[in-house]
Parts: sequence; structure tokens; C-alpha cells
Amino acid sequence: MAWLQLAVRLLLSGGLIVGASEIAKKNDVFGAFIASLPLISVFAMIWLYNDTGDTEQIATFSKDIFWLVIPSLLLFLTLPLLLHKGMDFWPALGISILVTILAYAIGLKIASGSTS
Repeated sequence: MAWLQLAVRLLLSGGLIVGASEIAKKNDVFGAFIASLPLISVFAMIWLYNDTGDTEQIATFSKDIFWLVIPSLLLFLTLPLLLHKGMDFWPALGISILVTILAYAIGLKIASGSTS
């Protein structure tokens, strides 16, 4: 039974990613809207609650997600900025990911400090 739950979780999560990218081909704003929804976080909280029943863990998890969403936003600021300045896609994406990783390091420090 555990493998079936895992398979459903994988299909749902993967389906959201494929769905958002397919929708974005036809309507970039609606595709972005789908991608921006915190569906993965909501599903993760539901599955975590189903697995543990621990509301305190869900509260902590939700707060940690908040602190880690903030640094992830840098990717969506730096990538278009670099692309609009004429940088090719792959180098712009690489730099944006590096900036985001650095911001995540700071976010992880904040998140881990906020749980104590």
C-alpha cells in the first residue's frame, strides 16, 4: 500500500509541473499562475499530516516554507533582469540559480533559528 501512495504522490506532483508548462505554452500568465500556486506545499502538508497527525510539525513546516519562499523569489527577479539585458538563457539561468542558492543559505539559517 505504501508504494501506491508514493506513486499517487509522484504522479500528482509531476502532473502539476507538466500541466503548468503545457498551459504556459498557450497562455503564459495562466501557466505562471498555476506554477505560483502553493499546491506542492499544500499537498506536502496534507501528506505530512496524514502520515504523522502532528499539527505542531505542520505549523513548523509551514513557517519554514515561508522563510524559504522569500529567497526563492530572487530567481524570478534575476532571471528576467539578465535576459532583458541580453544574456543568453543558460548563463542567465545559472547565475540566477547561484544567487538563489546563496539566498537559500541565508533563508535556511533564518528558518533553523526561528524553530528554536
